[in-house]
Amino acid sequence: MPRHLHLRPMLLALSMIYSGLTVAADDTSDTQMQTVTVTGTAEENVYTARNTKSAGKLELSLRETPQSVSVVTRALMDDFKLDNINSVLAATTGVTVEKVETSRTYYTARGFDVVNFQYDGVGMPQVFGNVQGDIDTALYERIDIVRGANGLMASTGNPSATVNFIRKRPTATTTASASLTLGSWNQRRIEGDVSTKLNDSGTVAGRAVLVQQESDSYLDRFSPKKTVAYAVVEAQLGKDSLLTVGHTYETNRSKGVMWGALPLYYADGSPTNYPVSTNTSANWSRWDTTTNTTFAELSHNLGQGWKVQGTLSYITDKSDSNLLYVYGTPNKTGGGGLYAYPSQYGADQKQTLADLAVDGKFSLGGRQHDLSFGYSWSRSKLNDASHYGQGIGTEMPGQTAFDGSYPMPSFDASVDGSSYEDRRNTLFLAARFNLADDWKLLTGLNSTRARSNGNSYGTSKYKSANKTTPYVGVVYDISHEWSAYASHTEIFNPQSEIDATGAPLDPIEGKTTEAGLKAALFNGKLNASAAVFKTQQDNTAEAAGMIGVKTYYRGVNAESQGYEFDLSGDLDKNWQASAGLTRLTSLKGDDGKAVRTFIPRTTLRVNTTYRVPALPALKVGGTLAWQSATSVDQGGGIRTVQPSYATLGLMARYEIDKHLSLSVNLNNVTDKKHLTSLYWTQSYYAAPRNGSATLSWTY
Repeated sequence: MPRHLHLRPMLLALSMIYSGLTVAADDTSDTQMQTVTVTGTAEENVYTARNTKSAGKLELSLRETPQSVSVVTRALMDDFKLDNINSVLAATTGVTVEKVETSRTYYTARGFDVVNFQYDGVGMPQVFGNVQGDIDTALYERIDIVRGANGLMASTGNPSATVNFIRKRPTATTTASASLTLGSWNQRRIEGDVSTKLNDSGTVAGRAVLVQQESDSYLDRFSPKKTVAYAVVEAQLGKDSLLTVGHTYETNRSKGVMWGALPLYYADGSPTNYPVSTNTSANWSRWDTTTNTTFAELSHNLGQGWKVQGTLSYITDKSDSNLLYVYGTPNKTGGGGLYAYPSQYGADQKQTLADLAVDGKFSLGGRQHDLSFGYSWSRSKLNDASHYGQGIGTEMPGQTAFDGSYPMPSFDASVDGSSYEDRRNTLFLAARFNLADDWKLLTGLNSTRARSNGNSYGTSKYKSANKTTPYVGVVYDISHEWSAYASHTEIFNPQSEIDATGAPLDPIEGKTTEAGLKAALFNGKLNASAAVFKTQQDNTAEAAGMIGVKTYYRGVNAESQGYEFDLSGDLDKNWQASAGLTRLTSLKGDDGKAVRTFIPRTTLRVNTTYRVPALPALKVGGTLAWQSATSVDQGGGIRTVQPSYATLGLMARYEIDKHLSLSVNLNNVTDKKHLTSLYWTQSYYAAPRNGSATLSWTY
């Protein structure tokens, strides 16, 4: 497609504005001096949010948003000690966390992989696949999860979900908090958070967050450690402009990490059943990652109800590791059948992102409407190298595959790696038309061009694809509290996975439709929704096998249908909850057979707390996570099955005084043994019963 065609949505919007649309006047006088804008939560200790911009640059209430949205608030994260993104998404409606290894994770929703991640609404393309390390949540005020294809906000319309991390910002008054957590397997976590104004007039304010955590593990030899530091400054530049600059530093230093996981069946075809603590890592295995993220954001009031905001971000992600991959099929008696594949791996990933958005109100036909348009650009580079160890293919006798005793080799057998770049350019346009007092129409276009070049382990990473995808959503206000909605969008997602010949797969394409009911009850303190959805997605990458330790993929056409219910907020002045049920009634391929069977067809998530009226200082609560059975075809007539299971968590917090509190959290109370994932043909076991105690101080 010629480049000038990508400008059409923007030119169309501008021509409409200048062809007779009357710009709405701003209620705020231009002569009134603005104070520092702060973006911390206006309400504390809540399990829902009144508004969100995660499904479009337009700020809408959850009831006005024509897509399913779950909000994980700071209060929910604090109550249940959801200190990392895996625990947050595992507690979220419709999302499954696929922990394939100790240091790498995939996520799925509505039958497909979650690949769209954003920070404060600015997309961070996951062009290199999964999430590495342990992303800490102490930096975020809340995390929004928009299910379905979020084509307006993301550069690609993926039908699973978009995860939007909302960073903490400076608060209007000086605040400070600190906590100390001690937990199972010698866990130690210290966390601090301070916010204050930085000058006498209050036009400059800052905030800093620091986290230090380390522990042993229920897994043999595995011991993770991380350090997180975050600083952000907001400065008022005159009466209409606000500049925000921030930086995040996050390291993960993990020993005894898994590369790959446990074999799931013996040579005779019977399933393996190892102790929960079993680990295939060697004593010398480690995986270290360091991530630095710098961002600058400038927002300016244009007047008459219009605002422009530009954001620049630069991310570096470095990793260094010594790893042991164990492959083969074990013998049921006597050991053997497993082989060693040692490697020393290092990677250097860099991402540069720019985003410019304009939004405001205009008048047309005697009514006010909303308009937002903008442009985003990203460039992602990856250079990595695998230095393979001597002794690849050596059989590991007895229990040497599991006891860590495999000796560290010299990593000079051979070397291979990657060097490639991915660029994406996106223009978007969104308009919300106030058709009548009770009818709202949200329409938009997203035009994306994706290009990549370079090579990865001897195969070309070249691709070039572009497409303009439309979006339409309608909301009908049944009453002040209830609304009905429907939305439809197309799917376009370039992918770099390779097939068995080494050629990259074609882009994913398709369409998705959603409809449902929403409610904002008790003056917006409780949000509820019910939705049905249907997605047709073609050429989805699915792991089809391995050549050595490299996974190759095939393109799978899949149709997903289902329904879900979501609820969050106050059920009573003392009772809060966040809960959801998702049911995939169908996830099948062109031949009508079930596909992606590693994804549970039904999931239930419940998180609830209750403040005891007779003892207001005491809050108690619990979590329940249940999922239906999953399976993976191992070939040769062998199928691994993870039966359905539920895990239960409990919490209690006692407020000693207005500044000091003590909380206790228990996880997997029933000590349920289950696999972390069947996303790959290998897996390992989830953590058994564990707990922690936290002493928290606030000012």
